[in-house]
Amino acid sequence: MGKVQAPKRNQTIAARRRRWAVLGFLGPNLIGFLVFTIFPISASLVISFYEWPLLGDAVAVGFKNFLRMFTRDPVFWQISFNTIYFVAGYIILNLVVSIGLAVWLTSGIRFAGLFRFVFFLPVVAPMVANSVVWRLLFVPDTGLFAAALATIGVEAPNWLGSPNWAMPSVILMSVWAGFGYNMIIFIAGIQAIPASIYEAAEIDGVNAWTRFRHITFPMISPSIFFATVMTLISALKVFEQPYILTGGGPGSSTTTIVFYLYQQGFQNYDLGYASSIAWMLFLVIMFVTAIQFWGQKKWVHYA
Repeated sequence: MGKVQAPKRNQTIAARRRRWAVLGFLGPNLIGFLVFTIFPISASLVISFYEWPLLGDAVAVGFKNFLRMFTRDPVFWQISFNTIYFVAGYIILNLVVSIGLAVWLTSGIRFAGLFRFVFFLPVVAPMVANSVVWRLLFVPDTGLFAAALATIGVEAPNWLGSPNWAMPSVILMSVWAGFGYNMIIFIAGIQAIPASIYEAAEIDGVNAWTRFRHITFPMISPSIFFATVMTLISALKVFEQPYILTGGGPGSSTTTIVFYLYQQGFQNYDLGYASSIAWMLFLVIMFVTAIQFWGQKKWVHYA
């Protein structure tokens, strides 16, 4: 009996050692996740039910901050429109540009690898640096864009100082900085399509647009779905571009929800209201993402 129990005891000790080894490797990450993610998220939810100035005593107000957001803060509706404006323009342009370039770069052109590197480079560059450079390009009289338009006799608008041009300028800069990520995803999706399908279409005399509509687009629809979800989430959280380019102006024409959250929390020191805005944005992102996952069943085709 002792000989039979010895191997079992050894196996138990070995299993216990493996568990401790796993915990030893995962422990630092788990502690960091709890301290820097779970705890701040939980704390922000608690703070959203308080009137909590940065300096002073916290007062419990229940859902007052959320009611203020929707009923007593007219600026909130304007920044919500600004955010929707940015999200719609950014997603559409980003996907159109990235899909178009992905199709072009997989069509057998020369130096495709070099073009991929050049187009992807803004993605890995810091967004603050990108924004500072584009702010110089947008200078009304001496910027590069103004000089280029002057060569054809067109006077450049006040890109960042006009309420009509400020948000389109922010969208344009953001698309330039971000389309490379989706482009790489679409290139990978297109390259995974069997070449025999395109060869059969060419034999049948199918033109390029029909091949894209009936072959390329359905075959890369999972990639498009993934890119759309990720791009939407990042667009709803936009902050650096309007902060650096316009400071939210002119007026509040380029102030987005995250920028407004920053203003309320770190400029007005209203932590309770800022936390309620953060949780509202979180719920919006969760809802919109759920809608996307529900709707993808109708147009996403998995092989």
